[in-house]
Amino acid sequence: MVWKAKTHSGAKKRFSYTGSGKIKYQKNGRRHLLSTKNAKRHRRLRQAGLLANGQEEMLRLMMPGK
Repeated sequence: MVWKAKTHSGAKKRFSYTGSGKIKYQKNGRRHLLSTKNAKRHRRLRQAGLLANGQEEMLRLMMPGK
């Protein structure tokens, strides 16, 4: 039987690809205790984050079929 690379289930729930192939994720810190965070911080946290190149290579190994 041939070994088949499997997608890391935690990674597939947290990361997705943009149209150009970069990897994006939602930033943390928006679930609770929001009253202590200012509006500028709320706006910044709303934006999707992009992974750095070093992390991107590692994640591509975790998500082989994507």
